[in-house]
Amino acid sequence: MRKLKFFIAALALCACCMTGGAVRASAAEKDLYYLGGMTAGFLLSAGGVQVIGLNEVAAEDGIYKPAEQAGIRSGDIICAIDGIAVRNIEELNSMLAKYGGKTVRVRVKRQGDTAETEITPIREKKSGKYKIGVLIRDTVSGIGTVTYIEKESRRFAALGHGVTDENKESMQISDAKVYLCSVIGINKGERGKAGELRGLFLNDKAIAKAECVCATGLYGTFEENYDFSQTQTVEIAPISQASIGKAVIYSTVNGVCPQKYEIAIAKVDAGNRENKNFVIKVTDERLIDETGGIVQGMSGSPIVQNGKLIGAVTHVFLNDPTRGYGIGIEHMIGE
Repeated sequence: MRKLKFFIAALALCACCMTGGAVRASAAEKDLYYLGGMTAGFLLSAGGVQVIGLNEVAAEDGIYKPAEQAGIRSGDIICAIDGIAVRNIEELNSMLAKYGGKTVRVRVKRQGDTAETEITPIREKKSGKYKIGVLIRDTVSGIGTVTYIEKESRRFAALGHGVTDENKESMQISDAKVYLCSVIGINKGERGKAGELRGLFLNDKAIAKAECVCATGLYGTFEENYDFSQTQTVEIAPISQASIGKAVIYSTVNGVCPQKYEIAIAKVDAGNRENKNFVIKVTDERLIDETGGIVQGMSGSPIVQNGKLIGAVTHVFLNDPTRGYGIGIEHMIGE
């Protein structure tokens, strides 16, 4: 058995020209956008097969732990077998069946590093299949809120922030479809613990196609047959036009219909490099009663002030769920 040898992966950093984004936002300021607020469901790829646990394999002649003995850990991502890329669970199982009980080289990613080790699959007595003793997944489902849809192109943005796994690595789109999501329950937020929306994917209602997820959100294009006849249109305004004081957000916390809720903008910080351009506080007692304030799943909820779209909700304060951060709309559009 080979020992795990790690190699530091080179990181390619993409610089975003904030001046270019601001110019684009300014030029588009008088354009109309459909206002979001609807909750959408999507699938993100683990970038291979992610190990979420280790287990034993019961063979004819005893109990084995091939993955554990090879140095595999929970959180590792299996990305290749004998140099052949593995993208999902189906491909991994197919490769193990093909090689049978032959020792194979397994390449894994762990916290940005790459490693290789050797594993001998074991034939499980009960199923007759070759296994390596891992509990795995290849996708992660999630829900978030659509912020806006460009009226002419139907291009949309959601979330307002990037998505990372347990190892803080950015995740990529898996299923290109974005589904309408019905909110069926709420775990209320409380001091020290973030709440969350519980949603149900309406799989027969794909509303859009996803194209990428990056530091400022999830992006894609709405389907041509989506009905915008009841959707409100709005102009955008840059952060420079935002001010401390009253504003509203649009969120879906029950069913599929967005509702308007009152908030207050407590701070405006146009230069924040973490896209935390606003500090907001929920003041609407209806929303506080239902959710406790800002909860997971509300990310992307559009922030509107003086009738114009200025940003989106992104984070909640753990010590006070009625408060959170927002990103300026020009940063989402500029990206």
